[in-house]
Amino acid sequence: MTTAAATQSTWGALARDLVMLTKPRIISLLLVTTIAPMYVAGDPDLSLVLAVLVGGYLMAGGANAVNMYLDRDIDDRMTRTRLRPIPSGRLAATSVVAFGVALATAATWILAHAANLLTSALALAGFYFYVFIYTRWLKRSTPQNIVIGGAAGAFPPLVGWAAMRGTVDLAGIYLFLIVFYWTPPHFWALALNKQKDYGNAGVPMAPLMWGERETKEQMLWYTVMLVALTVLPAAFGAFGWLYFVSALGLGLELLRRVVRVYRAADFVKPAWSVYGYSLLYLALLFVAMVIDRQVGA
Repeated sequence: MTTAAATQSTWGALARDLVMLTKPRIISLLLVTTIAPMYVAGDPDLSLVLAVLVGGYLMAGGANAVNMYLDRDIDDRMTRTRLRPIPSGRLAATSVVAFGVALATAATWILAHAANLLTSALALAGFYFYVFIYTRWLKRSTPQNIVIGGAAGAFPPLVGWAAMRGTVDLAGIYLFLIVFYWTPPHFWALALNKQKDYGNAGVPMAPLMWGERETKEQMLWYTVMLVALTVLPAAFGAFGWLYFVSALGLGLELLRRVVRVYRAADFVKPAWSVYGYSLLYLALLFVAMVIDRQVGA
């Protein structure tokens, strides 16, 4: 291999690692729950949408990078995380945290200048909540880590709403609550199948602390509350029939899959089914809001 080719390969590997630090697959769903509320709240300019898209990605990516820095001691003990850039030795821990802070700083500036200070402050609050409240404190101290810490992933709808309205009202809080109640059954489906990993890392996830039966019951109750929460606005005229039918159909399918996990002795496949479908569920639910609002307009 020539020197130029080797250099190109090195830079390519570095670029892939930097992208990996941001967890793009996770961020893609967060961006849906950020941008969709903008169209629910009004008719945003494309330039504003692009700015919030970039700022949202950078802020979430920065939080994920700092998360990997803080979790570097346990990532090496888990099969699903040991190939990350820090535990594999490809990147230095100090470089990773510096990268994460740089992304968050850039995002703060972009959102403040392209949208407003409230949008920037809410995005930054989500960053700090995820990094310090969830990762640094709750994740290693209580099985309620996902319940309380799930609020970090619920900030994006507030960011999108504030970018359009310049304020946070009950409609924005409602969107926040949808993501908040969606998080426990989504993540506990993964935790059920990754108990060994979390046990090796010493992370007190619900199945390890409460037992599998209690975790399944909690998944079921959170899903019931989520479905009720999502269809409620249609009863008050906030959304039309298109959203109501979509929310009810998507929610009942999620509930059906969670019930399968609850009843199954061998829950591996049903739990993976809930985990995968719940990602699609949330994205389609927010898309249904946008379509319903646009059709109504």
